[in-house]
Amino acid sequence: METVRVNSWLQIPLADLKFSFSRSPGPGGQNVNKVATRVTLSFDLAGSPSLSDAHRAILQRKLATRITREGVLHVTSSSERSQKSNKEEAISRFAALVADALRQRKPRRKTRPTAAARERRLREKSRRGQIKSLRRGHADQGD
Repeated sequence: METVRVNSWLQIPLADLKFSFSRSPGPGGQNVNKVATRVTLSFDLAGSPSLSDAHRAILQRKLATRITREGVLHVTSSSERSQKSNKEEAISRFAALVADALRQRKPRRKTRPTAAARERRLREKSRRGQIKSLRRGHADQGD
């Protein structure tokens, strides 16, 4: 059975993915009105046995804007001229999307500006203030 390799520890069977085909938008001459080259990949997150409950929850949280109310993730590709190329593109986009959503991010460590950086900032700030005060017209010159 063929699978889509998402990352080193997750593979999703191709049987879990459903494909639908339609006509691509945009210019393309006679071909665009006759051939269904746009591919829409649908993946049922809620009903997929290849995902653990923890992974399912992470994907539903991180990909919430791309998932329908029924729990289906849609990925569309219409950039290529052939249906086969668009299907491969949709599969690779799907794998990248899921892999990116499941990748753990390192928490950001808070850092403080160094004393030299604070000194530089204050020096530049006072220099800017002096430049602006020189631009200001003085009241005693305006008679």
